[in-house]
Amino acid sequence: MNATEILEKLVSFDSVVGTPNGGIASWISDYLASHGVTAHVLAGPEGDRSNLFATIGPGDLPGYILSGHMDVVPAEAGEWTTHPFTLRRDGDKLFGRGTTDMKGYLAAALAAVPQLATAGLMRPVHLAFSYDEEAGCRGVPHLIARLPALCAPPLGAIIGEPSNMRPVLAHKGKAAARVTIRGRAGHSSRPDLGLNSIHAMAGILNAAIDQAAHLAHGPFDAAFEPAYSSLQAGVIAGGKAINIVPDLCSLEMEARAISGVNPRDLLGPIRKVAEALRDHGFVVEWDEMSAYPALALAASSPLAHLLEELTGQTPLGAVSYGTEAGLYQAAGIDALICGPGDIGRAHKPDEFILESELVACQRFIEALGQRCTA
Repeated sequence: MNATEILEKLVSFDSVVGTPNGGIASWISDYLASHGVTAHVLAGPEGDRSNLFATIGPGDLPGYILSGHMDVVPAEAGEWTTHPFTLRRDGDKLFGRGTTDMKGYLAAALAAVPQLATAGLMRPVHLAFSYDEEAGCRGVPHLIARLPALCAPPLGAIIGEPSNMRPVLAHKGKAAARVTIRGRAGHSSRPDLGLNSIHAMAGILNAAIDQAAHLAHGPFDAAFEPAYSSLQAGVIAGGKAINIVPDLCSLEMEARAISGVNPRDLLGPIRKVAEALRDHGFVVEWDEMSAYPALALAASSPLAHLLEELTGQTPLGAVSYGTEAGLYQAAGIDALICGPGDIGRAHKPDEFILESELVACQRFIEALGQRCTA
């Protein structure tokens, strides 16, 4: 199968984030087995979702990880020209949910497997495919924790998020949280007998707004756009009717941190304001939805030099979107981003990748394999 045929199959699995992924994981495992490669399907704690790890070459020697995620964001069929989980070709464009983010990378890697498997690799190339990346990189920490039992310490991890095949050295970290306020319902004519959760949430929302404004004053890192850490409230919900004192309100917010800043710390001042409401009779719940660290790989690193040679492109200093790369780096594995497609096409109706981009990515992976034969 070529990369386009593999992509067609991968797109057909509606492996939406937060849902079971047994179908796509099993298909990839069977495909690898047909080329003599054993895949480890590693169930996550959810029980219905799995990571996948496979090694081509000698697993007891240091090699390179090709990292990607099998999940995709949801797709509303009515917003698409054709069914989002059926690959559609229009010239060089291949349309379908996940084509760019990031089943195109998976397809290119899998298309390279026959060449890698017969190349006589002296150093291994590993495939590390995760679940629930789109929910804040929830699956890959379980995979990374298993690596010491699966392979020798890797030389580096290449995270194939769409970057137009240009290596990327850094991205921001992220932490997301949901705060839920429970007060006491009542008739709006007697607000003195209730505890208005929406009014209470206003103080938390103001704290989030103040923190966002504070972060805009620095510290700064010119590699990013914007050049500072940021925070925003994204979802707020509460109340049942205008004449009922609302007893429940929730707010979801996220912080994105420049290198050297812990994204969880950026939410700290808001959490402090929220928890102070307990002294006023409210029940407060703070739930971390996701968190991952920033990535910051030195341009002088061997992995950066290797990718510059293989792609012919000077590494880009940073991007503002997040990936699993920071988690690999936090585990002591050099990591960077390099994958086919453009991030501007991701998460949109009629998402697409160019067939020529798949070919270029496959050639890159095969060239990496050639480096591993020496």
